[in-house]
Amino acid sequence: MTDLVLRADCGRCAGLCCVAPAFAKSSDFAIDKPAGRACPNLRDDFRCGIHDRLPQQGFPGCVVFDCFGAGQQVTQVTFGGRDWRGTPGIAGTMFAVLPVMRQLHELLWYVTEALAIPAASRLHARLRAAQEQTVALTRGTPEELLALDLDGCRRTVNPLLQKASELARAGVKTRRADHRGAHLIGRRMRGANLRGASLRGALLIGADLRDADLRTADFTGADLRGTDLRGADLTDALFLTESQLKAAVTDGTTRIGRTGQEGRRQVRSATEAHG
Repeated sequence: MTDLVLRADCGRCAGLCCVAPAFAKSSDFAIDKPAGRACPNLRDDFRCGIHDRLPQQGFPGCVVFDCFGAGQQVTQVTFGGRDWRGTPGIAGTMFAVLPVMRQLHELLWYVTEALAIPAASRLHARLRAAQEQTVALTRGTPEELLALDLDGCRRTVNPLLQKASELARAGVKTRRADHRGAHLIGRRMRGANLRGASLRGALLIGADLRDADLRTADFTGADLRGTDLRGADLTDALFLTESQLKAAVTDGTTRIGRTGQEGRRQVRSATEAHG
C-alpha cells in the first residue's frame, strides 16, 4: 500500500461520509440531514454531484472533513468491498464502524507525523509499537471495532504525541507561547512571534495570523476555520492537518512545511506487516 492509506480515496469508498453522519443546517451545511440518510447530492456511483462547487452550494463543512482514509478501509477491508446499497443489511453496522475507524486512522496520522520529528527520535521505538498496534486494530471485524475502548487507545498514544511535540519545540530558544485551549476567536495577531507555540485545542476561528511566525508550532486539534494565514510561516508546524489548512485562509505566500518521508515509510511498513 502507498501513503494514501491515511488519505481519503473516495473512489474506493461507498460514500460513507455522505450518509453515516447527521448534518445540521448551518453555515457549514445547507440542509438538515439525519444520520444514516444519504445526502441528496450523493450520486449512484457514490460520488458527490456538487464536489467542484461545495462552498458555493452551502456545504463548506464537507470540504474540510477528512476521514484520514477510514472510508475506504471500512468499505474495502472491514466489509470486503460490499456496500450499503448492494447489501442493505450491513448498512447500520457499516455506518457505526466509520467513526471508530476514523478515530483510529486519525491516531495513526498523528503517530506518523511524530515519527517524522527528528528531535523525538528517542520515542520512535515506542511510537512504532503504538503504530503497529493501531494498524492491527484497524484490521478487526465490525464487532471487534465497535467494542474497542477508543479512550484507552488515545490514553496510550497521546502522552507520546505530547512528548514528541515538547522535544520538537524545545529547540526553539526564544520564549514559547502557551495557548493550549485558548479562546482566540477573531484575535488580531498579525506578525506575532508564535514560533514553537502550543496551540493545541485553541479556538482560532477568524483570527488574523497574517505574516505570523508559526514555525514548529503545535496545531493539534486547533480550530482554524477562517483563520487568516496569508504570509504566515508554517514551516515544520507540528500536527497540522490538511483539513485545518482547508478551513483556513491561505495563498501563495503561506509557507507550509511538508510531511517527512520517514513518517510515510513507517506507516507503509506497519500496514504491510498486518496484511
